[in-house]
Amino acid sequence: VIHGGRIIDGTGAPWYWGDLAVKDGKIAAIGRIAPSEGRRAIDATGQVVTPGFIDMMGQTAAPFIQDAGSAFNLLSQGITTINAGEGASDAPLSDEAARTRGWQTMRQFFTRLEQAGMPINMVQTVGHTQIRRIVIGDVDRQATQPELDRMRGMVREAMEAGAIGVSTSLIYPPAIYASEQEIAELTKVAGDYGGRYFTHMRNEGDQLLEAIEEALRIGQAAGTPVHIYHLKTAGQANWGKMDLALARIRAARASGQHVAVDVYPYINNGLGIRALIHPRHAAEGQAALLKKLDDPAVQAEIRREMESLGGWENWYAHAGRDWDRIIVSRMNLPAYEAYNGQSLAAIARAVNKDPWTVFFELAKSNAAAMPQSMSEANKIKAMQEEFTSFDTDAGPAAAGHSTHPRGHGAFPRVIARYVRELGALSLESAIQKMTAVAANQVMAYDRGRLAPGLAAGIVVFNPDPIRDR
Repeated sequence: VIHGGRIIDGTGAPWYWGDLAVKDGKIAAIGRIAPSEGRRAIDATGQVVTPGFIDMMGQTAAPFIQDAGSAFNLLSQGITTINAGEGASDAPLSDEAARTRGWQTMRQFFTRLEQAGMPINMVQTVGHTQIRRIVIGDVDRQATQPELDRMRGMVREAMEAGAIGVSTSLIYPPAIYASEQEIAELTKVAGDYGGRYFTHMRNEGDQLLEAIEEALRIGQAAGTPVHIYHLKTAGQANWGKMDLALARIRAARASGQHVAVDVYPYINNGLGIRALIHPRHAAEGQAALLKKLDDPAVQAEIRREMESLGGWENWYAHAGRDWDRIIVSRMNLPAYEAYNGQSLAAIARAVNKDPWTVFFELAKSNAAAMPQSMSEANKIKAMQEEFTSFDTDAGPAAAGHSTHPRGHGAFPRVIARYVRELGALSLESAIQKMTAVAANQVMAYDRGRLAPGLAAGIVVFNPDPIRDR
């Protein structure tokens, strides 16, 4: 019995005092329940009692197989369920990867997770990038009919194993080379099983509105609902597009098309640092790109494109072409490890090198970049929509390196910054987006709300001191 708390049930209704009984993993009753009626009593006086939070883009569950403790950064935020996969997914795997990992198909992956024991719940999309890389590789070309048939078969296996849909990440090679038709054909297979289309869209800045239209067309062609990951308007020149983006989504919903979005509560996004390079340089694959990065002429061409070329998702431009507004993390080069979490400009000053020299050296490693590309006003506009939920865009934390703070603080920040400090959301509305709205998007209809008979994913916390740190 959880007694004496303020219940926020996930529906958006105002909080109320009440007690809650749990039996056999489900909510047995809500009302006035004496602590003595339960085998265990939890005193929630001064706390709120809510459904467990759902991370709409939690990347991966694979670390749980080796270390259940890798979920700590999620559980400490109140997250009890993640939606795993964003173009990449932990299955299917190539023959070579399967020999190393110990599974190949989605069904085999789910079996390994269940055998290991899960610290939190998960749902899984099958990644378009994952499949394309296995069948076609990293190169810039279109799928042949036999290749498309093979990719369809991989989606079919994943859906039959229990995946909830297809996910894309269309700003990164090799997914960026895929046609709209290719993605729609694979998503149709997911639709045959009641699945959905989840997308990191092809553009989040200069061509944001066009990218939304593409996502909607794919959903229409495939006959599936559409979910847009981490909606944003990147680059100050594009900040005025948020009203139009939200209006287009509202219009699609009003016409009967099921479309929704999620956001994370930070104005710095996060991506691999090589994503700052024009994707044409990766047309022959990442290995070929790494070799080309040693060529001064190629470096000069890349710099020219980043400084002046339009018509592509230019994250350097979105950050105002200012290295002080691009934070770098996940640096494993000995010369730079001590500077994780600092701006690229600050790192360049510390090591007495030109920022472009530092950039190209880091681009040869697996470093991550966090450009300051968004506005807080647009964050508020997006999160106030009824169809918006929240994500970390991080999943289980990687130990030993500075990572984007959203991986540890996204959900606390919503409460601290946007509920308590700015009043942009009521606590009830924020909880609804973290729970019921998200649960509906991942088709977890047995959770996301506090009601008798539903799964007892429950969080008890004091909302007053909570914040990201």
